[in-house]
Amino acid sequence: MSQLFSNANKQVFMAPLNLDHPILIQVLGICSALAVTAQLEPAIVMGLSVTVITAFSNVIISLIRKTIPNRIRIIIQLVVVAALVTIVSMILKAFAYDVSVKLSVYVGLIITNCILMGRLEAFAMMNGPWESFLDGVGNGLGYAYILVIIGAVREFFGAGTLLGITIIPQSAYDAGYVNNGMMTMPAMAMILLGCVIWAHRAINKEGTK
Repeated sequence: MSQLFSNANKQVFMAPLNLDHPILIQVLGICSALAVTAQLEPAIVMGLSVTVITAFSNVIISLIRKTIPNRIRIIIQLVVVAALVTIVSMILKAFAYDVSVKLSVYVGLIITNCILMGRLEAFAMMNGPWESFLDGVGNGLGYAYILVIIGAVREFFGAGTLLGITIIPQSAYDAGYVNNGMMTMPAMAMILLGCVIWAHRAINKEGTK
């Protein structure tokens, strides 16, 4: 049990949450981070979906890595990811159809997410199932919390709500407060992401050199 949670394994899990973050440091997977963050709910669902798919695709590829011919390894990885994406998409349509509609084609495009393919190629193909699972969960959660931050800021200032619940009181609007329509535009998502990357690198200046 102690070996499962060794310092090395803790580092595998923690690194993608900060100093080896897939978005803030490696600048991967930013397309969907910009596309689905106009509201908090789809941002949360997208983040959780990527986390589940990254974790389990890592485990599957790690389990079969020694049997995969090198010349077709990318094809095998894509098949595994596509199968998991299809399962997640069907679950969303069955139990969270409204969110599924908001996410539109972006759930399907998880197949081409750079974070997934990068972790499969760089980590799962060379490590055991448990380490690969931790790496997948860490990278997925790292991706997810950035979506949550940007989605929360955009929805709060753009619509005055969080998860569809009104946060800014009517008295503020009566006093002249107006929602910032720019927050609903994709360009603002890019600006906010840039600010988060800048802040993260400023705080972790020594660790990111």
